[in-house]
Amino acid sequence: MSAEAADREAATSSRPCTPPQTSWFEFVLEEALLEQHLQKPSPDPPPVQLIVQFLEQASKPSVNEQNQVQPPPDNKRNRILKLLALKVAAHLKWDLDVLEKSLSVPVLNMLLNELLCISKVPPGTKHVDVDLSSLPPTTAMAILLYNRWAIRTIVQSSFPVKQAKPGPPQLNLKEQAADSILVLEGALKLNKDLYVHTIRTLDLLAMEPGMVNGETESSTAGLKISAEEIQCQVCYDLGAIYFQQGSTNAAVHEKAKEKFFKTKELIAKNGSSSLHFTIDEERLAGYCEACEVLTSSSDDASQQATPYSQIHSCMKSGKYQDLVKIFLEDNLTLSLPEQFRQSVLRELFQKAQQGNDALDEVCFKVCVCNTVCDILQGRIIDIQFCQLFLKPSKEKIDFLLEVCSGSINLESASEELKRRMAAFLKNLCLGMEDLQFVFMISSHELFIKLLKDDERKLLIDQMRKRSPRINLCTKPVTSFYDIPASASVNIGQLEHQLILSVDPWRIRQILIELHGMTSERQFWTISNKWEVPNVYGSVILGIKDSLTRDLVYILMAKGLHCCAIKDFVHAKQLFAACLELVTEFSPKLRQVMLNEMLLLDIYTHEAGAGASGERPPSDLISRVRGYLEMRVPDIPLRQVIAEECVAFLLNWCENEYLTMQVPLPLVQTNPYVKLGQLLAATCKELPGPKESRRTAKDLWEVVVQICSVSNQHKRGNDGRVSLIKHRESTLGIMYRSELLSFIKKLREPLVLTTILSLFVKLHNVREDIVNDIAAEHISIWPSSIPNLQSVDFEAVAITVKELVSYALTINANNHFWLIIQADIYFATNQYSAALHYYLQAGAVCSDFFNKMVPPDVYTDQVIKRMIKCCSLLNCHTQVAILCQFLREVDYKTAFKALQEQNSHDAMDSYYEYIWDVTILEYLTYLHHKRGETDKRQIAIKAIGQTELNASNPEEVLQLAAQRRKKKFLQAMAKLYF
Repeated sequence: MSAEAADREAATSSRPCTPPQTSWFEFVLEEALLEQHLQKPSPDPPPVQLIVQFLEQASKPSVNEQNQVQPPPDNKRNRILKLLALKVAAHLKWDLDVLEKSLSVPVLNMLLNELLCISKVPPGTKHVDVDLSSLPPTTAMAILLYNRWAIRTIVQSSFPVKQAKPGPPQLNLKEQAADSILVLEGALKLNKDLYVHTIRTLDLLAMEPGMVNGETESSTAGLKISAEEIQCQVCYDLGAIYFQQGSTNAAVHEKAKEKFFKTKELIAKNGSSSLHFTIDEERLAGYCEACEVLTSSSDDASQQATPYSQIHSCMKSGKYQDLVKIFLEDNLTLSLPEQFRQSVLRELFQKAQQGNDALDEVCFKVCVCNTVCDILQGRIIDIQFCQLFLKPSKEKIDFLLEVCSGSINLESASEELKRRMAAFLKNLCLGMEDLQFVFMISSHELFIKLLKDDERKLLIDQMRKRSPRINLCTKPVTSFYDIPASASVNIGQLEHQLILSVDPWRIRQILIELHGMTSERQFWTISNKWEVPNVYGSVILGIKDSLTRDLVYILMAKGLHCCAIKDFVHAKQLFAACLELVTEFSPKLRQVMLNEMLLLDIYTHEAGAGASGERPPSDLISRVRGYLEMRVPDIPLRQVIAEECVAFLLNWCENEYLTMQVPLPLVQTNPYVKLGQLLAATCKELPGPKESRRTAKDLWEVVVQICSVSNQHKRGNDGRVSLIKHRESTLGIMYRSELLSFIKKLREPLVLTTILSLFVKLHNVREDIVNDIAAEHISIWPSSIPNLQSVDFEAVAITVKELVSYALTINANNHFWLIIQADIYFATNQYSAALHYYLQAGAVCSDFFNKMVPPDVYTDQVIKRMIKCCSLLNCHTQVAILCQFLREVDYKTAFKALQEQNSHDAMDSYYEYIWDVTILEYLTYLHHKRGETDKRQIAIKAIGQTELNASNPEEVLQLAAQRRKKKFLQAMAKLYF
């Protein structure tokens, strides 16, 4: 049942449901619906989304009978859609702030061009050549609005942004920047009110185009924009573009300053509230201050009062020590914003990297000032400070303490500021290894005032706890250490050896020594890399003897780590030692270790002899079966072991055991065993009669359930009921991610083909599917699903793609898998990639086309899809040649393709690959008709070859065709591989 049907069913029940979102075509069908929709408090879809939908539908290209893409037609439907988009923008009062925030540049460009068009501005007209004063008010306003947007977009594009995703080429508005500036400068001379289109004026235009722009209503129609409002906004936009151009031409900053101060004056005169325009006054103030700094002269004493001007002057004159003084003073006043401080530091770093070594010290000092400022304001420490402080020195510590002392007034500072500064100094001490520097900080007057006696004592305790890991490169300070240096060194060295060692005997000896030195430590915690599964951890940590507990935990953790990095030799040694140890006192842990060693042996075989195709020893297969059949109570089990055991049996074709001998309770309790049994049974029956496909149906139902999601009805705040899909839940025996993880452990081709075929069929069952994907054995699966709505087809499509990609890593030369990959790319309109895989599928099964491609690989459907790919890539000569590959030559498509003159392939160079005389005759006629003598001669030469003579025996003609097929496909492969 579709989502629309579900909504209709809910609507007929006793409880009302949430109305569905209004579709774009409903506004086309009902004229009054748009205004009613826009008057709602929270319309769904919102206005800007409606603009996108209307313009997207109006600009959709069409495809003619020859599969050629045509521009969108200028029909009544598209004109109505464009008018609706304009009406929505008129409802938003043409607010560029709103439109720019929600619409992409191409969409907004299309919208404003439609406004120009409906305002009677002829297409292609250069706005700079138009006299705005002679135009009707709405027309002048449309031109003004477009050029304001162009200028704003250019300014916005100059700001650093996140790298955009690859897509269609964006508009290049910078080329028309000069013209747009002239248009806006001319608008400042208008000194008259203008009008912008409203929904009413657009309706009038739709009925009678001359109504609004004619003499009758040109002065009163639309929303009135006063001359002062226009001048205010135009001055601001011009100031912004001039400021942006000032980065390459400093003289333009004077123009920017003039425009910004004029804007400020108009706002002060008329007030900042406006019906139409909004200006960010904080940004305007920032622009004005920046222009004052950039245009001030060095002897302008009045400007030197601001920190910005002082810093600018220091940077220009190279007085960098004065710069440090300004930053230090600002740490008390906090007048400079964080971003400005960071930008100055970045500029200093750039100059230092260009070879000015004297700036290294300045960079450090400015960075310290910024860091202390960040600390006092509760921000995190910048990474640059950490990098510069990697190698501290006495001079650096002295300056840091000087900045800290000068940045806080202890008499007037709040308790929060004192707490932040104290925490910074304390963490600085804990992060240093050289205790002489720690003593410098801890003995400083500021440190003593900020930290109480108990806090300083707690810091000493923390330093002592950290002592085994400290690098004692200098003599310890007595006030901080009372542990003998030799004991600390010994403990640290032994722990370091314990972390690095993978020798079980050596690990045991180190732990015995460590436990002899101290009994208070839990040595299994010293490395965060030692991880043991939770199901094992509780058992191991329950061991009473601390030495045995540490040894078992570390041996298992190291063994699992070695297993994960495929160091199977050391993993086996570690597991064997652990097994020997736990056998003495814990049957439960003994079985755990036997299970882990089984998993290790599976990994070892699959990575070694199994990778070259050698069957595993019968002993290993028996142990795998034994694990699956094991019924020992209270043994902690990892699900991954059962998963790997089932995958192992499937990979080595132990289908008989999985289908006939595996215990029934195991199938009912372990989802992986059930899935493995169904896969094995289905593979056994391939190929088989329809009566033997019962297990295929069972497997199908299990996978469909895994890919299904639960649907629930949820009551909203208004009492209505809506349909909710829970994508995180599953109705099946496992989650889809778990199924995918399991499949990626399989390597047996038939098993992979079977599961891939199932997912392809499930993908094709979807109602809105346009292009089916082909696969082997696809006919064994059911052709329909009772509850189609419950299946998460998006997840199915993703799974198909992941499975094909994985299967091709197992065998990149399986032509059926390559065809599936090609079909996926074809279905998603990636035609070049689709051709690549179609050609690769043919190449791998024909010795790079030196033999004939089997007809079950290059079926008529595959050839037709290759034809469509070439057609949509505008490779029309390739289309004509591929038409010969069909069982019945498609002359109609071939002739239409050859009529195309704008072909993106080698054209007449491909004529030597044509063996069908009818096509060659048509080419000769076509070139003669066009007067293309050279190409006609090439076609005549191709048709004149004796091996294409119709009187030749069939074998000769077939040989000629086969030779041309081979050469053409090899040429195509070189092109697309």
